[in-house]
Amino acid sequence: MIGRTMTRRGFLGRLGAAAAGLAAQGADSMPDRLTKLSEHLYVYRGPINVGIVREGAKAMLIDCGDGRVAGALKRLGVETVERVLFTHHHRDQACGAGLLAAGGARIIAPAAERDHFDKVADYWADPKRRWHLYELRPHHLMLAEPVGVDATVAGGQTLEWGAARLRVLDTPGHTDGSVSYVVDVDGRRVAFCGDAIYDTGRLWEIHSLQKGTVTTDYHGFLGAREQLAGSLGRIKAARPATLVPSHGHVMNDPAKAIDTLVERLAACYDKYVAISALRWYFPKLFAAYAGRADHMPVGKGKPAPPCLKHFGTTWMLVSKEKAAFVMDCGGAHIVKQLQKRLASGQIRSVDGLWVTHYHDDHVDGIPGFQKAFDCPCFTDESVASVITDPPAWRLPCISPHVARVDRVMKEGQSWQWREFKMTAFHFPGQTLYHAGLLVERGELRMFFAGDSFTPAGIDDYCSSNRNWLGRGVGFDRCVALLAKLKPTHVFNPHVHVAFAFTPEQCRFMRRNLAERERLYTQLVGWDHANYGMDEPWARCAPYEQKAAPGEAAAFDVVLTNHSPIARDAACRAVLPRVWDHAYAKRPRAALAQPAPTTPWAETKIPAKHDGRLRVGLRIPPTAKRGRYVIPVDLRYHGRKLPQFTEAIVVVA
Repeated sequence: MIGRTMTRRGFLGRLGAAAAGLAAQGADSMPDRLTKLSEHLYVYRGPINVGIVREGAKAMLIDCGDGRVAGALKRLGVETVERVLFTHHHRDQACGAGLLAAGGARIIAPAAERDHFDKVADYWADPKRRWHLYELRPHHLMLAEPVGVDATVAGGQTLEWGAARLRVLDTPGHTDGSVSYVVDVDGRRVAFCGDAIYDTGRLWEIHSLQKGTVTTDYHGFLGAREQLAGSLGRIKAARPATLVPSHGHVMNDPAKAIDTLVERLAACYDKYVAISALRWYFPKLFAAYAGRADHMPVGKGKPAPPCLKHFGTTWMLVSKEKAAFVMDCGGAHIVKQLQKRLASGQIRSVDGLWVTHYHDDHVDGIPGFQKAFDCPCFTDESVASVITDPPAWRLPCISPHVARVDRVMKEGQSWQWREFKMTAFHFPGQTLYHAGLLVERGELRMFFAGDSFTPAGIDDYCSSNRNWLGRGVGFDRCVALLAKLKPTHVFNPHVHVAFAFTPEQCRFMRRNLAERERLYTQLVGWDHANYGMDEPWARCAPYEQKAAPGEAAAFDVVLTNHSPIARDAACRAVLPRVWDHAYAKRPRAALAQPAPTTPWAETKIPAKHDGRLRVGLRIPPTAKRGRYVIPVDLRYHGRKLPQFTEAIVVVA
């Protein structure tokens, strides 16, 4: 209980008022609504779907979203929430749990995800969850503040509450510990399945399926699809009459909804494999697809010209005068290799460094390189923005080491180095933050493509790298550029041989990408595939910043409008409860109130553009030292997206 003088009925009244405030502040073109499934079972259709099992003036909830469901409970005459059962830990599912727990509700979480509710500080404080990110699970859509867990559930358990009997199914896929609840009540069977499905044949998004099997998560595009298919099979075998997802639409033909989704996932993965660069590195991983006539064959490569040397993840270009121009520096071992070559006379000078992209295995050694060699560093604007200010970003494989960039090159900008003509390009292949370099000498046209290609095709095996689909963007842009430039040799820092693509191979890859755009858009619950693929379509810039108690802080919420038309957007920051003066004076009572927020900022974002909304806040003078997670509520084209992204403020 939150206080001796406040009854649970009084608490629900206060919570209902708070929920009304949330609804008013978040009003948009999709009003929340209540759907009655049977006498004792309802679905609250808000930012997420919340199951309500009602027994007189008492209720048990399945998920709770941001807590605004309390307004609907009041309309139903519910005075007490006794339990809240969660399908999984994501912040948009559970950010209202603290309000309900403060009123006496028991919090029940999947056993495999308990720590993601009550030990979230461990996650946010762990440097492994911030830097060198190759393991992407659990997803960082983690609660900003802990919620105590009263009990856990796992597959095979049964629960009884009021007139309802619930069976728990383990349904991993969207998260590793996701569960579903099969509810039998009033002669009806309904499955609350979390984000295992969005609608018939569709998912809320697919970047959460990034999971390694024989490789790291980083190499596991759609890696959880088979796990998810098994989970969907268990839901189907339970023979519910109705499926209720966390996001999406209530489905009254579960078998058709599930079968269509499994078929679409298989078709999408097939299109991915058909031109995947990963086949070069891990052929056994794709043995089932070997020899497919409708897949692009894996090339064999060809020798590099004598003017190039390869070691680690570095290609080194050597001039006639034995000057060296270096492509990437992934560690101290590269610096040592260069120093050995200088000492032996193989090279006489190191004249420059080109950076292909921001990944740690290509940039970790740059600070040491820049101490050892007095030469300029070149790259394009997208790469420079990351490697010169790493704390401002949260991306896969990101390095904390700060690099100096001396020359930020524009698209198509050329310069002469020794006997070679150099031309820089933005090359958003493996990552959005990627550069390409064309080096010409006589008939040689050598293109340094970073990690974007191998002789097998395109390197898009981590969707969190922001591999956009669409004509003229992402890999379509990259393949079109290669087709236009016609390089004699293409180089990848991880591949010891050169390669090149024929005009027909370029056409094949572009046709594949166009078909993916269509198929993946069918798969996700948005109007374009990129919302489901591109997790950072909503991000904070800077992601992390330092501030002192009493100082102001600010960040932009950057939203990429992947839609073909303009979109309205709004955002606000959710501030740490411990910064609230009322919390400091009356912590238990303050838990019954929504966390303090900043005012809404609003904008209209043109089609296929980024929009920026400025959020300002002030650190209280009494704030203690530490890392603080600042979640951001979004409204985007009629969707309410509670605590959908976050920024980090380090109070020092």
